[in-house]
Amino acid sequence: MQSPTPRVPRQPAATRAELDARLTVELASVVAGARRRALRDGDRQIDTAHLLHSLIESDPEVRTVVGDGPQVARVLGYLVQRSIGYGLRWQGSVEDSGTVPAVREADTDVSRWSPSAVTAMEGALQRAELRGDARARGIDLLACLAVDRESRAVEVLGRAGVDAALLAGRTAEVSRHVSQG
Repeated sequence: MQSPTPRVPRQPAATRAELDARLTVELASVVAGARRRALRDGDRQIDTAHLLHSLIESDPEVRTVVGDGPQVARVLGYLVQRSIGYGLRWQGSVEDSGTVPAVREADTDVSRWSPSAVTAMEGALQRAELRGDARARGIDLLACLAVDRESRAVEVLGRAGVDAALLAGRTAEVSRHVSQG
């Protein structure tokens, strides 16, 4: 089922240097990890599950918000299984929750992002701006991944027993503390 969010006209894509300039060093590392994971898995695009996997592996603040050790382990377990069965149905398809236009079928460059991943990253950048920060952090991206109920990241979280709506609320709490601190 598609999200009722209206489609927006396609914006010119930011260059990698422009994007990296708006991310913390840690979040730029997450993006690089997601890019490598997509390439290694043979996926055409970086999707929200790639971003979630890289976030959980590399950002201690994100792991804390996701939950205790067993909770994080369950999420990582589903993410690791992606290439050995669980995620095989995703291969060759475009993750699109309907928030931005899907890429053309002929566009197979793995440096491209799924429409849902683009929306999450744009949201992370907007969250940072609203907070008065020049750079987005991992917690900003996690918050945006958690609110797209049609994304692969939310599907993985749900299968691992993580309530994405509660997770989004916890990210808002963390962001408020960062703003005040």
